[in-house]
Amino acid sequence: MNKLNFSSIDLFLIFAYLFTILFLGFRAGRRKPKKAEEFLLAGRQLTLTGFVATLVVTWYGGILGIGEYSYQYGISTFLVFGIPFYLFSVVFGALLAGKIREANSLTIPDRLYEQFGRNSGILGSILIFIISSPAPYVLMVAVILQLIFGWSLVVAIIIGAVFSALYVYLGGFKAVVLTDKLQFLFMFGGFVLLLFFAVSEHGGIGSLFSSLPEEHLTWHGGNSFGYMFVWFFIALWTMIDPAFHQRCAAAKSPAIAKKGIFISVGFWFLFDILTITSGLYARMLLPGIDPVQAYPLLAEALLPPIAKGLFFIGILSVIMSTVDSLTLISGATIGRDLIWRYRNDLTDNTTYYSKIGIFITLLLAIFIAYLIPTVIGIWYTLGSVLIPALLLPVMSTYFPRYRLNGQHTFLIMVTGFLLSFLQLTIGYMLGTIAEPDYLLGIEPIFPGLIVSFFLFLFFNLKNNREPSPSS
Repeated sequence: MNKLNFSSIDLFLIFAYLFTILFLGFRAGRRKPKKAEEFLLAGRQLTLTGFVATLVVTWYGGILGIGEYSYQYGISTFLVFGIPFYLFSVVFGALLAGKIREANSLTIPDRLYEQFGRNSGILGSILIFIISSPAPYVLMVAVILQLIFGWSLVVAIIIGAVFSALYVYLGGFKAVVLTDKLQFLFMFGGFVLLLFFAVSEHGGIGSLFSSLPEEHLTWHGGNSFGYMFVWFFIALWTMIDPAFHQRCAAAKSPAIAKKGIFISVGFWFLFDILTITSGLYARMLLPGIDPVQAYPLLAEALLPPIAKGLFFIGILSVIMSTVDSLTLISGATIGRDLIWRYRNDLTDNTTYYSKIGIFITLLLAIFIAYLIPTVIGIWYTLGSVLIPALLLPVMSTYFPRYRLNGQHTFLIMVTGFLLSFLQLTIGYMLGTIAEPDYLLGIEPIFPGLIVSFFLFLFFNLKNNREPSPSS
């Protein structure tokens, strides 16, 4: 990957940003959190400002994927990565946010262990670890570092991963929130700068739309209805996303958790306008480039010194905020929800095990980063096989009326995962990984989701028919 051209002032700004992030992270870790609630949830004292800043910036880690998709498929990006996620975020805020704060659980696996027992807890921990792996975002950090400094991919992956995990290891969730507040500002500021120069030099929306291919202005962008439709179900990811649950559990009150979700949706909408429009300008001005590099190459073409440095700080802010958050979540899942429980350690030493988990997560992320093709492909694949397994079990823990016993819940989790994974595997075998040919043309998320739903419904109806002990 070719290194881009940066002035001395740009490099100074980028180094200053990296130093500031490290300083803030270390500052948060001065008073080393000992209890799990302090390390994983910052003592449940998250204010509305901190809640919104850390949730908004963390949820956008796949920023290069947004550029890739908007460059290729135009305004349909709103229908794939915008509207479905806004919808389910609002549902999450209305139904779950307050209940999560009222519960005493620290993590999603915690909740599964408490409500359904060991088997469901272990399986849930494994699935949550997979869904929260920072590996694809480590790769994106490495790509940006390559463009800035010209390092080899190996060096960029290692430096990016270690840097993002270092202050999390020391300060936990408090370090994540403190750095995210700054990164939130850079995230928006960088794209405002990019669009300002794009509009100033090449005209507004009218000029942009008249220069784009017709398909880029359609609701589907050239994709099939089935492909577009399935993204509404992939957006169910929101309901089981560990970062959402963590921030709601860390909020000062249930009201802050609910209000924070709704405010965050507004900021995501604003940021989508900035990022998708930027992707369209990249398509207009730079036809034929690698879509993954749409934003970096547009910045290279348009931005003068200082502005370019600030934009790349914005890109790094978006990605690194997700890396540090997922590193903490994955570390807690391995260390606390698997190792600590497996060892049956009766002491409150889960922070120690979470830090071991962070180290393991770091090593795995560095290794897996080599194997990742595109972030969009990963979202699609993981969502297709993990949502059917986790959606109903996780949601039902907060609604006692619909909660099943551990045996039935474990069956739903296994069945949902295996059916969707089998359909995905068949698609790869009949076609290719790039162009799978699914059996009967059915997307892999649907077999697992439909069967898990009917199993959930069946067991609930069966339980309702059974006479209560008092009758």
